[in-house]
Amino acid sequence: MNTGKSNRAASVEHWVRIPNGIKVRHRSEAYDGIIDGLTEIVSGPDRNPDGKTQYRINVGDSTRLLVSEDHLNILLDNKNLVLVGRESELYRQSVTNRLRAVFPEDRFVSVTNKGSATVNK
Repeated sequence: MNTGKSNRAASVEHWVRIPNGIKVRHRSEAYDGIIDGLTEIVSGPDRNPDGKTQYRINVGDSTRLLVSEDHLNILLDNKNLVLVGRESELYRQSVTNRLRAVFPEDRFVSVTNKGSATVNK
């Protein structure tokens, strides 16, 4: 019996995808962008918990970068809500609550803290 495969299936079932439109920051390279979908990766390291995708990040000027979830922080506004386009505060609160339920607190950073990964509490 291959227990590694069953553990992967369990983690995929509980994986919460960061929705399109959410503003994120690369954890080590510190560039900001917007989630623009998923791309299935055929080979290579650093995939999302589903084992087959990476996020497409729109970083401007029609440029998209592929990044796995482990390399992203989620940006928050001054009300500690996720930043996402022109969505209502109610929707942003719902998405914030859903993401906070699965990501550790250090993955949420204030949009104003560009140079550091300071947690916005």
